[in-house]
Amino acid sequence: MAAHTSPGTSSHTQSIDQHPDIVALRAHSERRTSTPMAQAVEGLALLAGLYLAASAWITGFSGFTALTITNLILGIAFVLFTMGFVNSAYERTHGMSWAALGIGVFTIIAPWVVRGNFDTTRTIWSNCVVGGVMVCLALVTAAMGAGGARRG
Repeated sequence: MAAHTSPGTSSHTQSIDQHPDIVALRAHSERRTSTPMAQAVEGLALLAGLYLAASAWITGFSGFTALTITNLILGIAFVLFTMGFVNSAYERTHGMSWAALGIGVFTIIAPWVVRGNFDTTRTIWSNCVVGGVMVCLALVTAAMGAGGARRG
């Protein structure tokens, strides 16, 4: 199928990946993700997700199956979002920080939402602290992305 061309334009179409605005956005995003602040946030987010995934075994509440599985799934999801922040497609994935924020908030309320018995000391403190850290990291990531969009 032939491409429609307007008068005065060539039939050769340039790939959107090579558009000057896209190239500039990628370069800007690469500079933003290579800063010490961005790398620290990404590293801490990775550690927070891994801790949440393993928290039931670390703090000793693995007998509470529902919360153990919930924390494992949420931790893995948070790590996957973190991996999205780290890759070269940062300009497309910084929006995932809002999903990561949701994971952090749910982590805080999970001991009350997920049915079953739980040790109030270990599970609540563990989930609230790591959930709070996740919320803070997600907000910082969202701010870095929003700041890049405004300044870029």
